[in-house]
Amino acid sequence: MTGGRYRRPDGSHRVVVTGVGAVTGFGVGLPAFWQGVTEARTAIQPTRRTFEGMEVIRPAATVAGYRPLDHFSEAQLLTCEPFVQYALLAAREAIAAAGLTSADLTDAAIVLGCGGGGELSRQETAIHLFANRRPRAHPTTVPRTNHQAACGMIAIEHGILGPSFVVATGCASGSHAISQAAMMVRHGYAERALTGGTEANVIYAVMRCFDAARTIASDTCRPFSSGRSGLALGEGSGILVIETMESADRRGAPVLAEIAGFGMSSDATDTVQPTIRGPVRAVMQALADAGLRTDEIGYLNAHGTGTPLNDRVETQVAHAVFGPHAARLMMSSTKSQIGHTFGAAGALELIATILGLTRGVAPPTVNYQGADPDCDIDCVPNEARAHRFGAAVSQSFAFGGVNAAIAVRAV
Repeated sequence: MTGGRYRRPDGSHRVVVTGVGAVTGFGVGLPAFWQGVTEARTAIQPTRRTFEGMEVIRPAATVAGYRPLDHFSEAQLLTCEPFVQYALLAAREAIAAAGLTSADLTDAAIVLGCGGGGELSRQETAIHLFANRRPRAHPTTVPRTNHQAACGMIAIEHGILGPSFVVATGCASGSHAISQAAMMVRHGYAERALTGGTEANVIYAVMRCFDAARTIASDTCRPFSSGRSGLALGEGSGILVIETMESADRRGAPVLAEIAGFGMSSDATDTVQPTIRGPVRAVMQALADAGLRTDEIGYLNAHGTGTPLNDRVETQVAHAVFGPHAARLMMSSTKSQIGHTFGAAGALELIATILGLTRGVAPPTVNYQGADPDCDIDCVPNEARAHRFGAAVSQSFAFGGVNAAIAVRAV
């Protein structure tokens, strides 16, 4: 079969992005996020969490100036954990940007990534039951901690009756969710979908656990840089409205970019030590699915955690996939600005990639101190760069050895 304006060469639907919304360490809303990115600022700062006289202070990016009652009623907050609140806010913004009404959304799909879900309520419940030796948990604990709560509350707010589910693959959750949603739209299971990721894990227990794993940075996240020492936690949500090109044209909707291809793989080697085999497979699948040559990719949004091993391996992946073109490829890490948002990371990083594509700006890697010989790539250090590119890749690699890559193209 042949492609065209509305169909891919195999006859399936072309899938485009018509709206995005974001909640990040820079604040609520896409303008705050993009301004922070283009001004090469970081939302990461020393963050303190306590429990019964114990404290932990580590670099993290929490949502700046966030006050739940500015956005939700007290009744809503009884059952909505922060990770649900962030998803609701990002979804509202994405839906408005796409120009959709409730009637347009009735049959839409909802596919979100979320790694931890209601970690705050789990921590509070554990303290209540075990530390305070109380015999009963709060009656809203189950609905508050359920990963699916974010999908459920979005469906309720907008009257969405289509399929909804959550993907939980750690750091790759958002990218996997978007890939699954795009697959559904591509093959006609839904005409449009709300997809992305959400997370709110900057709490005492989670900080202690990542501290024990020796993955948190001593000062801040500085991917691909000399002196890098680890990741910084982050929280927030990124939501995209995706739909068929035919639907977007019929509505006269603004098209930001095409989700041209995606790839997913497993390392099948180790659950915590990354290798190049799995990531290379995922990126090459995404490029093949999109019908893009390696030299057509102008920008790559890296997983870029800032840990010594991840950044070294990711550089090796770039060389293995792109060959000589790797020397000309811009490859930066948004995590240097908003921290590692886990289930939301793939979505927020794809949004940054799409905005860069549409506005002719390569997002920077901030906190960069100098070249590391193991990371011989152009990481767009410390300053956003005006640069037009027609296609890009966003990639996510997770504990468990699972990988996802998404290729986007200008329309």
